[in-house]
Amino acid sequence: MSHPIIPWKLREAARCVHSGGLIAYPTEAVFGLGCDPLNEQAMERLLKLKQRPIAKGVILIASDFNQLRPFIKPLAEPLMNRIFASWPGPNTWLLPAADHLPYWLTGIHATLAVRVTAHPLAAALCRACESPIVSTSANRSGQHPARSALQVRLRLGNHVDCIIHAPLGKSRAPSTIRDGATGRIIRG
Repeated sequence: MSHPIIPWKLREAARCVHSGGLIAYPTEAVFGLGCDPLNEQAMERLLKLKQRPIAKGVILIASDFNQLRPFIKPLAEPLMNRIFASWPGPNTWLLPAADHLPYWLTGIHATLAVRVTAHPLAAALCRACESPIVSTSANRSGQHPARSALQVRLRLGNHVDCIIHAPLGKSRAPSTIRDGATGRIIRG
């Protein structure tokens, strides 16, 4: 059964992102916790709430590759074609980070984790924001990822400014993460 995408809720979530808030939203397998990737205060809040070290970096999701272009340096065409063939979908790729990206996005890495999401609501959210958004699991480090809006609220309390109540996609596990240059699986 499909769930209607509610335009006013997407506009509310986009306003929240643009004003530095934290949002929770369904993805292919788990609820994501997100914010504006270029807002330092929002990122500090997100990392503190998750108890996630800044050195790890984060994943950005987008509705299409064009939203990701300013954040990465594309690889050679044959490698990019393999990546494009996996999108949209639950496939996150580590690509060379664009010059001068904020440290909070890449952490200690020279790459940035990016995905073109196949979840219709998450993609619509990125379109409403007119940019990619951070997509990390909506839980504190070491906890199981939230699989419902209620679990987000129970685990993260009132620290999330906007929660989009909608079903998850059909994936059973969080996205596979692969190195874009080698294809090596980092997280299966």
